[in-house]
Amino acid sequence: MHTRSLITIGLLLLTQDENQLRPDPPIVCDACDGWNRAQTPFRIFGNAYYVGVGGLSAILVATDDGHILLDGGLPQSAALIDANIRALGFRTQDIRLIVNSHAHFDHAGGIAALQRASRATVAASPAAAEALRTGRPTADDPQFAYGGSFPAVGGLRVVQDGETLSVGDQEITVRFTPGHTPGGTSWTWRSCEGARCLDMVYADSLTAVSAPDFRYTGDDTHPSIVETFQRSIDTVAALPCDVMVSTHPEFSNLFDKLGRRDRGIDPDALIDAQGCREYAAGAAETLERRIAEEQSAAR
Repeated sequence: MHTRSLITIGLLLLTQDENQLRPDPPIVCDACDGWNRAQTPFRIFGNAYYVGVGGLSAILVATDDGHILLDGGLPQSAALIDANIRALGFRTQDIRLIVNSHAHFDHAGGIAALQRASRATVAASPAAAEALRTGRPTADDPQFAYGGSFPAVGGLRVVQDGETLSVGDQEITVRFTPGHTPGGTSWTWRSCEGARCLDMVYADSLTAVSAPDFRYTGDDTHPSIVETFQRSIDTVAALPCDVMVSTHPEFSNLFDKLGRRDRGIDPDALIDAQGCREYAAGAAETLERRIAEEQSAAR
């Protein structure tokens, strides 16, 4: 065989190896196996597809100029997300932008591996970028005391609230929603099927969940974040919202709605103009209960 042919084959094999996803070591936790159960990917609407796992959402927004990926699940979710993307006929290598809801190991853990496979830019709020760079929650995170490190992420683009990012003609808008974490971010965009275009929302977690000693109402170590959290809840409630997907799919009853759609009961079951408001209302009730518990304990 000619030397030139050997070089060509060698370069092709090298390129193929570089394009293969190399997952990071798995994280072990009580909920991890349940979260990471396999899930068949499906079209949500237009060019938006669910490519996540059974308990952790990830969305692919596909375009002819490259794709946008929202969230990466656990480190061990990355291989399943990669397989789901390929099962839909797309390529992980064509992802140009990766964005994150919040920098906890169950939503950011797979981003490093997916970025290596795609060489995509990862966009994050300033607080989220700090956590992603170090691979651990920041000290002001309500769940900081739990630990929960994950593979650190480089190649970050720090974004501001209301900023619009683009891949080709597809735009996606940053919506800061801190509270569950300091850098929490929801994301909005428009997807179309023919002449029908809908407002899509990937809503960050809005649950007031913390390590035992954290107080949302503040203490000697940090100020109250109640006002900030409530403002985030109000932000999600007010978003233009035809289709809403939450970071954990059960929080928005995603698979129940999918079942109704797939069984032909309701072809538009995933479309719910009240979805964001109902999600925000539930979060507000949870936050109110938490505030009452903290105030009662203080008395």
